[in-house]
Formats: sequence, C-alpha cells, structure tokens
Amino acid sequence: MEVKIKSMKYEDFKDNEYIEQLIGELKASNTNVVVGCLDELINWGRSNSLWPLTFATSCCGIEFMSLGAARYDMARFGFEVARASPRQADFVMVAGTIVHRMAPVLKRLYDQLAEPKYVVAVGGCAVSGGPFKNSYHVLKGVGEILPVDVYIPGCPPRPEAMFYGLMQLQRKVKVEKFFGGVNRQEKREKVFGK
Repeated sequence: MEVKIKSMKYEDFKDNEYIEQLIGELKASNTNVVVGCLDELINWGRSNSLWPLTFATSCCGIEFMSLGAARYDMARFGFEVARASPRQADFVMVAGTIVHRMAPVLKRLYDQLAEPKYVVAVGGCAVSGGPFKNSYHVLKGVGEILPVDVYIPGCPPRPEAMFYGLMQLQRKVKVEKFFGGVNRQEKREKVFGK
C-alpha cells in the first residue's frame, strides 16, 4: 500500500522509519479486501479533516496563527477548524514552553480528547525545553508527559515547517488501522506502560 499526500512525492518521506515500520506491520497483518478498503476510506476522511486543539504559550503560537492567514491558508490541507475545546479536536498542538505548573492542565486536556488522539510538539521549547531546558520550572519536552506523534523543530519553526509536520501527521493517520486494531493504544502502552 503506497501512501500519497497531495503535492508531495512518496520519496520525500523515506526518512521516517517509524511510518515505514507501521506500513510494514499493516501489510504483514493481511487485512481482508473489504476491511482494507473501508480502512483506506475512513482514514482518508480522518486525515483530511484533522482539527487542532491549540495549546500555544509563546512565540510558536504566533507562527501557528500565521498558518490561518491568507498567505499560508491551512484550510486547503483540512486543518482550518482550530478548536478551543478538547472534545471537538483530533490532536493537541503544543506550541511553546511548558512549565511544571501547566503540565497537569495540558495532561487533563489531552485526556479529554476523543480517541484516536495525537500530539504535535512545535518548537524547541515543546520538543526539548528550548533555551529554558536547564531551568528548574520548565519541562524538558512535552514528551515527558504525553506520547508525541510529530516533532516540529525550530525556534520558532517557519509556517512551511509546521505544514510539513502536519502533513506527516496526515500521513500517519492514513496508514493506521481503523478496524481490527488500535495502534494508538498499543503505542501508549509501549511508551507509558498503561
């Protein structure tokens, strides 16, 4: 099963070993034709209508806001409905510094997201703590409290980098099983042991 994303060649994604491994596991499970076609149809719809829950605490949030403006227009990729409620969002986009006092709030918002749920860490602060990583009050990356699906590096990352990261998330959603397996639950158990 070759996964295609509009206006990007498949060869551009060859550097992502996790996705290649996931595709290999899906091929090895020998899903039957009807369920496989339904998986592709449902995942096509899900991947082209991902709604973010924005959790922007610093300058990366401003860069994310520029995605919604006319120049970048994230609506053409299906990300335009940025939600303020976790019950209406598909993934949380953590953009900015996360301090220890804010971590339980972010975890609660993540828990309120409907399954399947995803996490995108945007910018140096969300990925690794950024310039504040040696501070006593800053998390050394949101990966300490949430299972992160896509990391978007930069300080702050350009809107093009954010689009590339969001298209990686779309690609991941397109190859997941909807019927016959729960990939997110398996991944969360591997990472956090729950």
